[in-house]
Amino acid sequence: MSQIWTIAETHPVPPCTVVIFGASGDLAARKLLPALYNLEHCGREAIPPKSAILGFARREMPVEAFRTKAREAAARYSRLKIDEECWRRFAQNLDYLAGLDRPDGFARLKGRLEEIEKARGLPPNRIYYLSLPPEAITETVEKLHGAGLIVPPDAPYFTRIVVEKPIGHDLHSALHIISAMRKYFAESQIFRIDHYLGKETVQNLMVLRFANSIFEDFWNNRRVDHVQITVSEEEGLGTRAMYYDGAGALRDMVQNHMLQVLSLTAMEPPVSLAADAVRGAKVNAIRSLRPIDPDDVRKLVVRGQYVAGELGGKRVLGYLQEEGIRETSRTDTFVALKAMVDNWRWAGVPFYLRTGKRLLRRASTIFVQFKRVPEILFNRRVSLPPDVLAIRIQPDEGFSLEVLAKRPGLDLSIQPVRMDLRYSAEFDGDSPDAYERLLLDVMAGDHTLFLSSRFVQRSWEFVQGILDQWQGDPTVPLEPYAAGTWGPKAADDLIRADGREWYEP
Repeated sequence: MSQIWTIAETHPVPPCTVVIFGASGDLAARKLLPALYNLEHCGREAIPPKSAILGFARREMPVEAFRTKAREAAARYSRLKIDEECWRRFAQNLDYLAGLDRPDGFARLKGRLEEIEKARGLPPNRIYYLSLPPEAITETVEKLHGAGLIVPPDAPYFTRIVVEKPIGHDLHSALHIISAMRKYFAESQIFRIDHYLGKETVQNLMVLRFANSIFEDFWNNRRVDHVQITVSEEEGLGTRAMYYDGAGALRDMVQNHMLQVLSLTAMEPPVSLAADAVRGAKVNAIRSLRPIDPDDVRKLVVRGQYVAGELGGKRVLGYLQEEGIRETSRTDTFVALKAMVDNWRWAGVPFYLRTGKRLLRRASTIFVQFKRVPEILFNRRVSLPPDVLAIRIQPDEGFSLEVLAKRPGLDLSIQPVRMDLRYSAEFDGDSPDAYERLLLDVMAGDHTLFLSSRFVQRSWEFVQGILDQWQGDPTVPLEPYAAGTWGPKAADDLIRADGREWYEP
């Protein structure tokens, strides 16, 4: 067996109470409760004994009904099968309180927390996970403060708050949320979560780049021709129609997921693995993004909206025919853009981003295309393809390097070959779900995989100019594309204008 080096172990986790605001909602059922159950299932006491999980929502529900709902969610969405003994332990940690929308709701929350802590002998270490719409964050934070449920960062016990992306609807609202949270919480108490950062392959980007000396020599504009980042989704809207129609692909995917991946791909080596150093390196990368001039939005950005088509052998509706969508909606379900990182390492290297719903298949992949060899020797008579490093975030996590080799035989024939690593084949066991990793880091107080306020602001500044141009100019095209394709023709034209082609994930 190969040698394994543990560079940094999981931080110790103190006993605490996790309060899930909006616990009767979709995110809690699909992600949070299954992830917390999986941590209980780990067998290494990932969640310390005595810790509690309190669901807090509007809907009236007996505690036993909440536990039943949690079990159903874990059975359906957990990567692990239900173990009866483990479930009995976990269910004893679950409690529920209605009243999120009541005038006395937060006073009742304080009382219930004190009851739980007294009964379990728990210190008042509290984590508030706001599984709520962005517009509810400010009011919730103010009510927490009004009920005396926030302690300062230098207290002998901790208060931490977790907010989901997107942080705001635009730059103005994001700055408002950042300001409101800073009024009552220190930055060290705030955890802005983007589940993409918890994925194993995204975390492995830093290891791939900085633990292997071969990559540093050609991870720059002398060796790299361009970078492509594709995040494609087969699914449509599901239960998110109301949210999505007010957001669109640029807000929902580019502003957070895709710029996070871009920053990890483009950033300089951080001075250490400390959270501040890693987050600072990512902010510097995103600060180097060249703003897209309003006059260039049409040329550098493509937005699209899917129409009816065929996907997986089935006929699917167009966006405007989806339940809950306005017939006149001009919401973007697809975005492709060309970005430039104006720093010494990446000057002149374009980064092409594309994302969309109802595309041919679900995939998240980074393609790093290296420069072609000179037109001499093997490249003189034919145009040989360039070497390409593909980093697969999902599905089939792993990475591959495609190079050229001689085909066996008497003739000198060259063909591409692929050196491929698949996580599922190389490593034993299931990878933890992204939310497992991130929830454990919140409990441990580790900010490495969470968004800083500076990153949120810089990412919104980059996309705000695009949003302003779209909103201010109704003639900007909304390109139709059939469901089950790779997007509108205009996206192909965008990259072909530079003599390049999209790689298919």
